[in-house]
Amino acid sequence: MRRFIAAGAQVVIADRDEERGGALADELGERAHFVAADVTDANTLYACIDQATGLAPLRVAVSCAGVGFAARTLNREGVPHDLQLFKTVIEVNLIGTFNVIRLAAAAMAKNDPDESGERGVIVNTASVAAFEGQVGQIAYAASKSGVAGMTLPAARDLSPVGVRVATVAPGVFDTQMLAMLPDAAKGALGASVVFPKRLGNPDEYAALVEHIVSNPYINGEIIRIDGALRMGPK
Repeated sequence: MRRFIAAGAQVVIADRDEERGGALADELGERAHFVAADVTDANTLYACIDQATGLAPLRVAVSCAGVGFAARTLNREGVPHDLQLFKTVIEVNLIGTFNVIRLAAAAMAKNDPDESGERGVIVNTASVAAFEGQVGQIAYAASKSGVAGMTLPAARDLSPVGVRVATVAPGVFDTQMLAMLPDAAKGALGASVVFPKRLGNPDEYAALVEHIVSNPYINGEIIRIDGALRMGPK
């Protein structure tokens, strides 16, 4: 967001957390706008897109909402994975991402094309867990594999209207999802990275998103950003 605002764009922040989302928009200034939205709820996403298109043509949509819960397919006591928990992760991470793709694409298709015929760019967020899901990550890995799997067909589907689609697959990043872990656990995760031996910085994710948007030949691609990390079973 900060990078897009610095480049002169208007930015709409969509989140379920109204307090934090509104505070961030206030911090970022007059080019930032907050809309309370849930990626699983089409009505709130329509409101978000309406807010964006009321400011300027919607040219970029970055989808990074996600949840994760640790649970094995079958635990040590022989209890199977909770089905509703699995459905919740799929609904937010996979179906929510698709919801953003389809509605953002519909808005972008109405834009005037640039000199190369492009009308918009959609960037999704998967995870290295899409390729190396660990013990207890079956729901999360399934959801992120689905996001990765949508990338190429979405790019092909949207090519007639000039909308590009790419997916970022981060490794271990210092985000809110990891904030609940003890410092020792976060340190161990950072040390597992090949190089640099640390957690990823959210601005490094943002820099990659910015490059995807600015590079017109990136399309239908899944890009890992993980410091050469390859996750083990645990």
